[in-house]
Amino acid sequence: MAATLKPYLNAVRASLEASMCLESFSSQVVERHIKPEVEVRGSKELLLTPICVARNEKEKVLIEGSINSVRVSIAVKQADEIEKILCHKFMRFMMLRAENFFILRRKPIKGYDISFLISNTHIEQMYKKKLVDFIIQFMEEIDKEISEMKLSLNARARISAEEFLKNF
Repeated sequence: MAATLKPYLNAVRASLEASMCLESFSSQVVERHIKPEVEVRGSKELLLTPICVARNEKEKVLIEGSINSVRVSIAVKQADEIEKILCHKFMRFMMLRAENFFILRRKPIKGYDISFLISNTHIEQMYKKKLVDFIIQFMEEIDKEISEMKLSLNARARISAEEFLKNF
């Protein structure tokens, strides 16, 4: 982990661990329904104050908590147009396979690249520490993946340009 990334990820980890104290809570509107309150937003008293942990204006994490669910939205660093396109394509690839990732939302929150929804049932079925570790590892790896894809794209473009210009 890079020295500049470590304090950012530690702050995200601490915020996630604090906000994942979830319990089962039935809907106050519809009998025998349990919906994630962070999504439904039915009662203000069930919602926690959102936490935004930002490394800079383009790289940030929004943690929205409620009594029975937490929504984690991540904005990935995108320095130029190529990184924006690669990030969008990679996130779209992930979100199309959201049913394989139990905590991944199909659509991110506006202004963010990807969102996770963790409910009390996820906490009951999985280890809380492992969920936090997964999100932190995802944040570490996504930058590496996009950088590798950008290098690969530039190498392929260079080879294509060389082959094209050999004809002249």
